[in-house]
Amino acid sequence: MSNNLLQGKTGVIFGALDEQSIAWKVAERCNEEGAKIVLSNAPVAMRFGKINELGEKINAPIFSADATSMEDLEKLFTGATEHFGGKIDFVLHSIGMSMNVRKGKPYTDLNYEFMQKTFDISAMSFHRVMQTLWKQDAMNDWGSITALTYIAAQRVFPDYSEMAESKALLESFARSFGYHFGTRNKVRVNTVSQSPTFTTAGSGVKGFKEFFDYADKMSPLGNASAEACADYCVFLFSDLSRMVTMQNLYHDGGFSNMGMNPAVLGL
Repeated sequence: MSNNLLQGKTGVIFGALDEQSIAWKVAERCNEEGAKIVLSNAPVAMRFGKINELGEKINAPIFSADATSMEDLEKLFTGATEHFGGKIDFVLHSIGMSMNVRKGKPYTDLNYEFMQKTFDISAMSFHRVMQTLWKQDAMNDWGSITALTYIAAQRVFPDYSEMAESKALLESFARSFGYHFGTRNKVRVNTVSQSPTFTTAGSGVKGFKEFFDYADKMSPLGNASAEACADYCVFLFSDLSRMVTMQNLYHDGGFSNMGMNPAVLGL
C-alpha cells in the first residue's frame, strides 16, 4: 500500500543485486511511494546480478559505478542529476564485501591487503559517495543519506571478521559527515543496523542459518525482514524524519537491547 511518502522525490540506490537484496526491496518500496530512482552497482555485480530486471520494473536507469573510484562516482552523480533535471533527495549505500571472509581467512590470520580492500569497498566508499555529493552540491536541502550497517560494529561476532571494523568505520563516517551536511544543507546522514537477513551476500557467511535462528529467538519481535527494512528506509527518506541525523538506528526486533531470552534456552 502506498502513502505517497516520497512523491516528487528523487533518489540513488547502490547495491541492488537480486530479489534477495535489501537495496532491491528499498528501490521497489521507494518507487511505490512515488520516488524516481537511479540504480547503481559495481560492474562485476551487474554481470552476475539481475539489476537490469529491477531497472525495467521500476523504470529506473542503471549506472555502472565502482564505489571505490572517484571518477565513477563523479560520472554517476552528474548523470543522475542530469536525468532527474535537478538535485537528489536521498541516497542508499548498501555496499559491503570482505575479501578475507571470501577467501576463508580466520580473524587471527588476516591478509592485510585483503583487509584494506574490505575497508575500501565497505566503508571508505561511503565517504567517497558523500564527498562527491558534497563537492557537486548534488543533494537537495533537507535530503537524506542512509547506509546499511550491522551490530558487529559494537559487539563481537567472530565469523564476521574485519567486516565488523568496516561497519564501525562506516558509522563513524555517517556521524562526522552528518555534521557537515547538516550544517550546510540540512541533509541528514544515518546508518541502519539491520537484523541478520537472508541476502545473497549474508547467506554466504559461515553458520549464517544457525545465527539467523538464534537472533530470531533472542529478539522479542523476531528478526526484521528485508521488506520491513525497506519500509524503515522509506521513513528515513521521507519528510517524517527531518530531524533525525547522525544516528545509528537499530532495526532488529529488539535484539540490540537483549541480554538473554529464555526462548533461546528452550524455557
